[in-house]
Amino acid sequence: MVLAQLGGSISRALAQMSNATVIDEKVLNDCLNEISRALLQSDVQFKMVRDMQTNIKRIVNLEALAAGTNKRRIMQQAVFTELCNMLDPGKPSFTPKKGKPSVVMFVGLQGSGKTTTCTKYAYYHQRKGFKPALVCADTFRAGAFDQLKQNATKAKIPFYGSYMESDPVKIAVEGVERFKKENCDLIIVDTSGRHKQEAALFEEMRQVSEATKPDLVIFVMDSSIGQAAFDQAQAFKQSVSVGAVIITKMDGHAKGGGALSAVAATKSPVIFIGTGEHIDEFEVFDVKPFLLQKLSEGSFTLRLMYEQFQNILKMGPIGQVFSMLPGFSSELMPKGHEKESQAKIKRYMTMMDSMTDAELDSTNPKLMTESRIIRIARGSGRPVRDVMDMLEEYKRLAKIWGKMKGLKIPKNVQHMSKVLPPQMLKQIGGMGGLQSLMKQMGSKEMSGMFGGMGGDR
Repeated sequence: MVLAQLGGSISRALAQMSNATVIDEKVLNDCLNEISRALLQSDVQFKMVRDMQTNIKRIVNLEALAAGTNKRRIMQQAVFTELCNMLDPGKPSFTPKKGKPSVVMFVGLQGSGKTTTCTKYAYYHQRKGFKPALVCADTFRAGAFDQLKQNATKAKIPFYGSYMESDPVKIAVEGVERFKKENCDLIIVDTSGRHKQEAALFEEMRQVSEATKPDLVIFVMDSSIGQAAFDQAQAFKQSVSVGAVIITKMDGHAKGGGALSAVAATKSPVIFIGTGEHIDEFEVFDVKPFLLQKLSEGSFTLRLMYEQFQNILKMGPIGQVFSMLPGFSSELMPKGHEKESQAKIKRYMTMMDSMTDAELDSTNPKLMTESRIIRIARGSGRPVRDVMDMLEEYKRLAKIWGKMKGLKIPKNVQHMSKVLPPQMLKQIGGMGGLQSLMKQMGSKEMSGMFGGMGGDR
């Protein structure tokens, strides 16, 4: 998606600003221009980029800021807040409730992966204890019912459609009524894919909406749609009351700036993202953690190293298993010396506790002058030599991070076993041991251990 590439660009722009001696209007404008260029190159609509610049300049009023204010931190927070606002209009979407019948209607462009997404959405809720059902009201595309029928059968989800009936409104109404009688609490209506120029199909979509009275209309959008996203999404919003967005094909290489534009056009939040073809490759979208992960992908800072150390210490004995991972091997966690290694990590963290935000977030090695190093040593009660060792460790890990940050962390045992070094898999106890380890740790801790370098996307 756009933010996978944007993360690096925005982080570099903020790092350049952090490395500046004085934060003035020129530094602020240079940073904003760099971020704007990255957004525009990723197909984000020009007006959105211009509005973002205006909002950030209003928040970061350099002349009005009191002396001693951390201008870098305010600037970084303003950029983060504006990106959050782009992806989250602040209006939560309707949430289905178990035991209470809800009708959810799916709309979207042809080829957006809408029918597959309907099944993924149903399957996700089925696993949460819902009783979902699928209704195929797409009579326009040949093979639409066959596709939905095949997907639903595979997922063991009841479905309704017709090879003979050509009126989508009639099919939708019959399907909804039937599944309400069968006490289904999540009835999903799939409609024909369309383009904004096709007035007849938009009228049909409006009629289906009026007849079934959905609790939620979800706009499904392909992440590769580009600059056309805003107009297309707006056309849907003008015809039916779109309340949420799902972005598909997030596993591809699309720029995906259209995703941001679709949120702005529909004023509706992104609720899920499709990350692959399989039925379980479907994730709840939470804007802040998503952005924090993407923005951290661009550079390895002392703050990020601190967070990795926290992850290792939290894992306890499990952390020893990871001593064979690149970066946590002989220098930092030599085998047989785990206790000493943990003590060293704690010393490093104590030293970092005596650092300023600017020092923790900077990627400029020249920032750590002799006077700063002496101050950190005094503040942490450690010798200067220890601070120098910690900074050397940071440089070493930063180099490894640069090589590893594209690593994907798989979610299932089979894929994970292919990523791990053979000697590590053997020490864990083979496939059985790996399965037990992944259950014990959970996928979030696994991702955290690798610095949020991505899932199986």
